[in-house]
Amino acid sequence: MTAVLIAVLALPAAGGVLAALGHRHRSAGWLATGFAAAGLLAAVFLPASRGDGPLWHRFDVAWAPAIGLRFDIGVDGISYPLIVLTALLTLLCCLHTMSETTRRPTALIGLLLAVEVGILGVFLAANIVAFFVFFEIVLLPMYAIIAFWGGPGRRAAAAKFALYTVLGSLLLLVGVYVVVSSTGTGDLVALAESGGGGMSPATQLVAFALLGVGFAVKSPLWPLHSWLPAAHTEAPTVGSVILAGVLLKMGTYGLIRVGLGVAPEGAHAAAPVLLVLAVAAIVVGGLICLAQRELKRLIAYSSVGHMGFVLLGIATLSGTGITAALYGNIAHGLITGLLFFLVGSIKQATGHGMLTELGGLRTTAPGLAGILGFAALASLGLPGLAGFWGEAFAVYATLAGDSTARAVAAAVAAAGAALAAAYLLRMIRRVNYGPPTAAVDGAAAALRVTPIRLALWGPLVAATVLLGVVPGLLLDGFTAAPFLEWVSR
Repeated sequence: MTAVLIAVLALPAAGGVLAALGHRHRSAGWLATGFAAAGLLAAVFLPASRGDGPLWHRFDVAWAPAIGLRFDIGVDGISYPLIVLTALLTLLCCLHTMSETTRRPTALIGLLLAVEVGILGVFLAANIVAFFVFFEIVLLPMYAIIAFWGGPGRRAAAAKFALYTVLGSLLLLVGVYVVVSSTGTGDLVALAESGGGGMSPATQLVAFALLGVGFAVKSPLWPLHSWLPAAHTEAPTVGSVILAGVLLKMGTYGLIRVGLGVAPEGAHAAAPVLLVLAVAAIVVGGLICLAQRELKRLIAYSSVGHMGFVLLGIATLSGTGITAALYGNIAHGLITGLLFFLVGSIKQATGHGMLTELGGLRTTAPGLAGILGFAALASLGLPGLAGFWGEAFAVYATLAGDSTARAVAAAVAAAGAALAAAYLLRMIRRVNYGPPTAAVDGAAAALRVTPIRLALWGPLVAATVLLGVVPGLLLDGFTAAPFLEWVSR
């Protein structure tokens, strides 16, 4: 199965190179999309013939022997769902690009596949230095996607995204240096199994703080989130889907895999701060969303609150909380990816993103209105859909801490979930059931749910329902890994 593990990275990389070489030819775009599909198929089969060790499969060779750098990748129950999510959303974005009227679609697909390689590398990395290298690969292609295919303010939004990411990466690099220089290894599995590789509690706290801030910028977690709304508002639809669906997960995944893995004592010392920041993100994100009047900005700011619930689960440092955080990551990727596909279609068809210019969608395009209503209900955490489990069990894990501070945090977080219901139901009332507007009426044909759109959105709808009705598919099948057993001790 090592060949399959390598194929997960190699196939999208080959597709990206092909798209770059044939960027002037549409046929090269379709061929690159085929490579993305093959990459998804390889990712799905990763659990086959898995071993009994900490990682199901591992591939480790010398990368730059002179500096001790190794190309060390592997997969386990924590990374596997995110790998499949990344491959799925990238494939859907490639199909969307080829099926819609897009300027230079093949070049855009090449950049999407380059982003996919970086994100997959982050989720596969079993060495902290390789993790950092893949973490940085994402920056330039995502910058280009926003800067060249975005809206009127795309250059400023892309520059803000790059500036925040670079500053976060500098802190992350210092954190990586502290870990490697203090332990003499970058092996994430060995560091996790040894409880930090012998680093002192003070060194662990410094390392966790540096790594945590770097990951918080990427997630982004409040109050380091201000690059997100501009990036989402100006990015093309596929850029927003990748940003919200999987790129943000690099931060929360890194906080679990690297932060907790290499500096457990530092994580325990910082847990109260994480708890406060998580609750603040949930409440502040909800209040900001209530004030939004632009559709894409509303969905963008909603990610701040949802990532707050993920951080809340992480802050508990319990097996239940970490599992809830991992589940919340997957649910948010599916649901918010679907929302950005829908919102992008509405904005492209009507030329408007302002809520005051949208209304009567239920009458003009009932199919689109129905799917938008479904996605909103899933996002607010309706029981029976995927969004419910991560947030509900994050609150439960917080309450199970048996302390007054944790009980207060759980209560405030639960109230924050009510804010999500308020702003999402307001959005549905305005867009679906509000007075018909000229913009929506005039775009009736462009708002229809075509077979192509149904093929793009259907997998996300199906996965949201399936993981909501049968949560054990994810909870028992993948995330109950040895890493979580260590965290819960």
